[in-house]
Amino acid sequence: MAQNENQQTPERQFALQRIYTKDVSFETPNCPDVFRMEWKPEAKVSLNNEVQKLSDDLYEVVLTVTVTTSIGEKTAYLVEVKQAAIVGIQGFAEAEMGHMLSAYCPNLLFPYVREVVSDLVGKATFPQMLLSPVNFDALYQQHQQQAASAASAPDTVQ
Repeated sequence: MAQNENQQTPERQFALQRIYTKDVSFETPNCPDVFRMEWKPEAKVSLNNEVQKLSDDLYEVVLTVTVTTSIGEKTAYLVEVKQAAIVGIQGFAEAEMGHMLSAYCPNLLFPYVREVVSDLVGKATFPQMLLSPVNFDALYQQHQQQAASAASAPDTVQ
């Protein structure tokens, strides 16, 4: 039995059009002093994801990773990389679009960010920095649960 054209579900398509480094920042505010200190670093990593709709089915997804590495009270280096992609997405349900843009795309971008961070740190002659893998699917689910909890929490009046 053939379906009417108006009743057909659009074909799901995902097209990665371009991956590029949008912005890079590397700072070593306490050099050369940190090179003379015992290397027992503490690294803090923060992640952020931004989505901009470019047209009906075209989006820019930007994954920002910031790594701050300190020795005691002194910052050895701070590196921030914004890795971006232009993706075409169509035929996905609205509920699936959030996952595609906030989990699937960052999963694609993370290896590129990881390489840029590693290269920058190495070129500054610091010991190699390899970012641990990130489960963006789990982060997305956690964010969705927090948003649902916040939406269902009763408003408090003070």
